[in-house]
Amino acid sequence: MSGDHQHAHGAGLPQRQLSIALLLTGTFLVVEVIGGLITGSLALLADAAHMFTDTAALAIALIAIRLAKRPADARRTFGYHRFEILAAAFNAGLLFAVALYVLYEAYRRFSDPPSIQTTGMLIVASVGLIVNLISMKLLQSGQGESLNVKGAYLEVLSDAIGSAGVIVGALVIRYTGWSWVDSLVAVAISVWIVPRTWLLLKASVNILLEGVPDGVEIEKVSAAILSVDGVRSIHDLHVWALTSGKASLTVHAVVDDGIDHYRVTLPAIRERLHDAFDIAHVTIQFELEPCTQATSTLHY
Repeated sequence: MSGDHQHAHGAGLPQRQLSIALLLTGTFLVVEVIGGLITGSLALLADAAHMFTDTAALAIALIAIRLAKRPADARRTFGYHRFEILAAAFNAGLLFAVALYVLYEAYRRFSDPPSIQTTGMLIVASVGLIVNLISMKLLQSGQGESLNVKGAYLEVLSDAIGSAGVIVGALVIRYTGWSWVDSLVAVAISVWIVPRTWLLLKASVNILLEGVPDGVEIEKVSAAILSVDGVRSIHDLHVWALTSGKASLTVHAVVDDGIDHYRVTLPAIRERLHDAFDIAHVTIQFELEPCTQATSTLHY
């Protein structure tokens, strides 16, 4: 049995930038909810729901970075990396509930549009756009270092688009008196949120079920291992992710006799898996003859 155990700890990630962006976004989230209630704007409340996704994404990224520094122990031998996925799944479920409520409220308001205070709506949405632009600037330099930070950056970018939509809606209502535009903007923001939320939930569930990571084809992984000299066949192949960007692999490899597989075959397999699929956490069991698990229907 051989293993390659490499863990990234994210020590160089921009925690200060994340903390500032989280403070700005979280503070404005409260302001936007209050502004939506005072002005009567459903679009502001819908944008606040979107702002909540930003706040959650930033918080998850920051907490995940900090927890990832905690060492593995006897009860959690992989450490605390999966916290990010649990939080993301919870966040996705909550966002679905918020989006459904906004759609229901918009349907109810279409038949009886309430009076909208467009001045307050414009002010709150404009401040929100500024906050998003500042957060984007803070996160821009770190998005290439971490998938967490990149996801948070994309959340803030999309929310900036939502804030711009609310500003346009407020201007239309102000100069036309069409109050129903507020509900239309709210629906548009909710429709924008739902597909992204579904993708987040789908990816989270796949990781929690230890499915094959997105972008990795098990057949190509198998072919890459079999292409290494001295490997006759493989079985009991598993590929899964501990968290986003941390793929792991275990496999039984039936090999030719007379080769130093730990010095020759193992490094070759590790190099191909890392270069082709970015899989660094690898455990391989070498066998001269297939073991009983080779015929099991429980394994690939």
